[in-house]
Amino acid sequence: MVARLTLLALSLSCLFVPNSFAAGSWQEEWDKLTAGAKKEGRLFLAGPRGDTRRQALTETFGKKYGVEIEYLGVGGPELPPRVQRERQAGVYGWDVFIAGTSTLIRGLRPIGALDPIEPNLLLPDVKDPKSWRGGELPFFDKERIGLTVLRRAGQYLYVNSNLVKIEEFKSWKELLNPRWKGKILVGRDPRISGYGQSTFAFFYIHKELGPEFIKKLVQQDLKILQDDRTAAQWIAQGQYPICVCSDLQMDRYIKEGLPVKAVLGGQLKEGGHVTSAFANVAKVNHAPHPNAAKLYINWVLSREGGLLFSKATGDPSLRVDVPNDHVEPWAIPQPGWPITNSEEAIKVEEPLVALLKQLLGE
Repeated sequence: MVARLTLLALSLSCLFVPNSFAAGSWQEEWDKLTAGAKKEGRLFLAGPRGDTRRQALTETFGKKYGVEIEYLGVGGPELPPRVQRERQAGVYGWDVFIAGTSTLIRGLRPIGALDPIEPNLLLPDVKDPKSWRGGELPFFDKERIGLTVLRRAGQYLYVNSNLVKIEEFKSWKELLNPRWKGKILVGRDPRISGYGQSTFAFFYIHKELGPEFIKKLVQQDLKILQDDRTAAQWIAQGQYPICVCSDLQMDRYIKEGLPVKAVLGGQLKEGGHVTSAFANVAKVNHAPHPNAAKLYINWVLSREGGLLFSKATGDPSLRVDVPNDHVEPWAIPQPGWPITNSEEAIKVEEPLVALLKQLLGE
């Protein structure tokens, strides 16, 4: 009997050994990874434009791990053709991309530039689904090439408050009012990847708006630009009363006290949409600095990296341990709003762009 109990005790104790080894093994691997990254000494990162974003995504990591980051702030449509040209020339010069899902799924995945990100996840709090809102890792595509870091309510409709009473906007369909014909500005061409296309994708998939709404909206003689700053200036100066514009540019004018106001999705009958914008992380294959790339991916998905990125953008983090006290209430997504840059939503981009080209020309 004693022998049997002893054997049972030994058997039960063995059940706990793998966990002990697992706890030690990830730390051991992490130490090797940090040493390898420091030895490589560099990381080539392409991410969103803006000094505040660049600083948040590079400075703390670089100082902490002794890795110098060469950072390129680049617009989504510009990255895939650049990478394709480089690879055709035999140049593999990138380690990590932080970009929009359209850029990653439609531009970079088809040319074979990305590896699945899941094998690069090492930190327990990054791999644990309980660390993430919704209780699951926020992969943005079925092939799991990347993860979403931030997600917020899309805010792209603004008015000049000297020319428009914001209370008049209770529905997106107010844009179809004949009084606004020739007076609506779009800061980013919706035929090209970006917030303009994301907003029109919301129109396209919304059951109360859809393609017919887009057709009628185009008949309002939209003024379409590919220049956020000019669009924001024209609205602030009163050259146009209404704009689908970049919140980054418009919020600056609002803070400066210029006559600009945001039309919030919550005040509109059809609501708004949810977007991760450029806050999606992907691992580049054939990375020249594989240790630094893996280290960086885990860092930017950790609480420290997520908090810095969230504070730099004002967008809510998908990590449960990153607070939203620095986030404007309107930026926190409301339940039921569609995610316009999910893989499923991206499927409408092709018919959407075809419709827009038919209406607006090539």
